Amino acid sequence: MIMVIPEKLPVHVTFIMDGNGRWAKQRGQDRLKGHFEGVESVRAITEASVELGIKFISFFAFSEENWNRSEAEVSGLMSLMLRAMKNELPLFLDNGIRFRVIGNRERLGADVNEGIDTLEGLTAGGSRMTLIIFMSYSGKWDISQAARRMAAAGSDRIEDFLATAGVPDPDLMIRTSGEQRISNYMLWQLAYTEFVFTDTLWPDFRKQEYLAALEEYASRDRRFGKVK
Repeated sequence: MIMVIPEKLPVHVTFIMDGNGRWAKQRGQDRLKGHFEGVESVRAITEASVELGIKFISFFAFSEENWNRSEAEVSGLMSLMLRAMKNELPLFLDNGIRFRVIGNRERLGADVNEGIDTLEGLTAGGSRMTLIIFMSYSGKWDISQAARRMAAAGSDRIEDFLATAGVPDPDLMIRTSGEQRISNYMLWQLAYTEFVFTDTLWPDFRKQEYLAALEEYASRDRRFGKVK
């Protein structure tokens, strides 16, 4: 039986959602079907996080490198994200969830940006949990844009200029599908994050798998470079 200790819960859990395409291929279906099913996993994790009292969850949904995928897949992903944002509004409002998108939004279409702005505005008062979607994001882009802004401001605190300024660094990063790398994701912010890698494909990652990862996190001895 999986036991989650409340006082050992992370403040911020982030996810690299990997395996949607493989999940679909195993079933002889189009890759977008895997992404569609992956939305159900996001919903399940969101509901479980609210129930547990976790304050921040974030999902690496679309990297800057993903723009190199086929035009059909990129277009399908953007349409899916727009539809998902609209469909999840009741969940956000009913549970006090603030919705945010972080990334290079200049590369997103006007319709996607309009949908993001609308949802961010409608959920701005959410105080129970913050849900962040990383779209058109890369860690190298984030550090680069932060360095330029920091230099222009004459500052020496890069943390204040990262796209994640004001968001606590992740305590736990979970990556699905057996891949064991961070893929240019939050390169600065993940410096002392605990990693949990699982072979489960993202569309199959639901509450039980989440609780197992949280239990693994609770067993870690986090020293942040210090001696205990």
